[in-house]
Amino acid sequence: MRAWLCAVLSISLLSLAVHTGAKPMNLYVSPQGNDSWSGRLSAPNRQRTDGPFATLERARDAIRQMKREGKLPKGGVTVHLRGGTYSLNQTFTLSAEDSGTVESPIVYSAYRNEKVRLVGGRAVGDGRRVTDPAILEKLPPEVREKARCYDLRAQGIRDFGQMRRRGFGLSATIPAGLELFYAGKPMPLAQYPNEGWLRITATPAGQQGGRFTCDDPRLKRWAQARDVWVHGYWTWDWADSYEKVVSVDPDKGEIITAEPHGVYGYTVGKRFRVLNLLEELDAPGEWYLDRDTGMLYFYPPDEGSGELMVSVLETPLVALNGVSHVKIQGVIFEVCRGVGVEVQGGARVTIAGCTFRNIGTVGVVINGGAEHKVVSCDFMDLGDGGIQVSGGDRNTLTPCKHEVLNCLFTRFNRWSRTYRPAVLVGGVGVRVAHNLMYDSPHTAILLGGNDHLIEFNEIHHVCTETGDAGAFYMGRDLTQRGTVIRHNYFHDIGRKLQGEGFLDVMAVYLDDCTCGITVFGNLFYRAGRAAMIGGGRDNTVENNIFVECEPSVHVDARGMGWASFWFDGRDSTLMDRLKAVPYQQPPWSERYPELVNILNDEPAVPKGNKIARNISVGGRWIDLYDNLNDRIVTIRDNITEGNAGVEVTPNGIRLRKDSPAFKLGFQPIPFEKIGLYQDQYRRVRGNPLLHESNR
Repeated sequence: MRAWLCAVLSISLLSLAVHTGAKPMNLYVSPQGNDSWSGRLSAPNRQRTDGPFATLERARDAIRQMKREGKLPKGGVTVHLRGGTYSLNQTFTLSAEDSGTVESPIVYSAYRNEKVRLVGGRAVGDGRRVTDPAILEKLPPEVREKARCYDLRAQGIRDFGQMRRRGFGLSATIPAGLELFYAGKPMPLAQYPNEGWLRITATPAGQQGGRFTCDDPRLKRWAQARDVWVHGYWTWDWADSYEKVVSVDPDKGEIITAEPHGVYGYTVGKRFRVLNLLEELDAPGEWYLDRDTGMLYFYPPDEGSGELMVSVLETPLVALNGVSHVKIQGVIFEVCRGVGVEVQGGARVTIAGCTFRNIGTVGVVINGGAEHKVVSCDFMDLGDGGIQVSGGDRNTLTPCKHEVLNCLFTRFNRWSRTYRPAVLVGGVGVRVAHNLMYDSPHTAILLGGNDHLIEFNEIHHVCTETGDAGAFYMGRDLTQRGTVIRHNYFHDIGRKLQGEGFLDVMAVYLDDCTCGITVFGNLFYRAGRAAMIGGGRDNTVENNIFVECEPSVHVDARGMGWASFWFDGRDSTLMDRLKAVPYQQPPWSERYPELVNILNDEPAVPKGNKIARNISVGGRWIDLYDNLNDRIVTIRDNITEGNAGVEVTPNGIRLRKDSPAFKLGFQPIPFEKIGLYQDQYRRVRGNPLLHESNR
């Protein structure tokens, strides 16, 4: 029987491989398929051996066989995924042997826009009312009739993962523990308070002592609770973390945590919340898992008819290692504890028209390689960021030419709230363009490296929960030069927090001596401290429109003041990073001539900054700190009085053709090109989540 089956498969693959011209060969995969079939669409009067494969691995292996036999057609191979849910118990892995070529690319694509889901979780069956008296006693009285319990072990789900310390300064790809998703949305762990924050009232053992007090009487309910965690902004409004609770002393109002006791220790007055408490299962959607018994308790937000799933897979849903000329198209990646798609090395991998949602950590990680592209994808409800993309060679300034294009990012840091951006950029030569990014407590684009291009993006309602933060952020390096930020629309950045006043937020934040960045032709509307140069050199802010910003531009000389320790030897960070690159040799000396003799040119003085041909309407124009003046900073041809022909309308902001700015050489900003665009993958321009046609 085995010999017969191998013969049938060999004949089927051979017949598929006999193609002329550039049309791709077609293979098919379906949740109703069978890996012993041919991989073709079933048809009437065909032998039972015809039909789609059942798994991605079988299709991959069929292509490998073609390549070994030299039968990969010129048009390549398209693996059509029929609609349905593909539950992955392990990572679907492609390696160098699974690569296509320029003439013969390999494509894994949803078939004719059918809904294809790659899922790293398990469906949870029907629950029942809670009847255990000991559990009912812990539940709030108003919830006891509404909560449901689910025996996960009885349903074959025994790997619950771990709740781990995570947050500022820790890896963004630390797998999440088991999470619960209902009707396609992540459900919150039972926590207190449900909205807002508690406040630290005292630190009895000092800032680093690992204990703090809170005057909320609710602590009495938690004295016997197990596996309790706290999440907070423990000292700074730009650094959060999750910490495990060792014990709660309700008499003292004291919470004691496991080492290392928070990011920067605990500080009086700072905000936090407590989570993973059965005793606080009091709001629709909240849940709690008893890891000892495997019982999950859930307060459904409605009648309970939606799909209920828990995440299981901790490794990436899909991994491409050293792969080239492969495209993944039209697929939904969701419900996992780790990364959605990981690309290591290789060249010209394209991820197009896909949706990444309900991911435990990061949607897509691209590390190394060349000319990879993520285009027209949607990212939402991610644990620790949208895309991490880096490549190229900083020593030789060789660009990777990766691109992130026409993607939507929203609610992209459910877990860690700081430094988990929509797009994290590193290396050399990445382009991030035509994206929409919104609804985030912290930054949207976090950047390092050289010669990147950030253009035509719309970014709004970010930095909503943090302070000393930027929608675009980079900092603390004299060498990360050459990036251009142009033709972007930053608006409605930051917000007030619990009546405490406007938090200190920026739109473009060139922090801690960032140098050599060009900010050109952007529109800033209600964007906080819009363009900030924090002590750096050779930055250009030119041809921008600022409306109702506070201020439009900020420049300081911190290296000559409070941050002089970076230049006088007390802190070697900047000097170490300077020495780490060949800044006095080609191509560095040719690309960045200002760097060659920087140490002999008063490096702490913010020389070479230019603020030119900008329009500032409303708000405040410019702040110059640390005794800076226009002899150190070039400031010219800016219009800062009157409206300069700027019109704010319900349909947007425009600059009239008779604006006096044009006489000063102001170049028109292509407003109509900013943001998402329609293409073969994205049918709706603007925010597709507002349209029924969203996939």
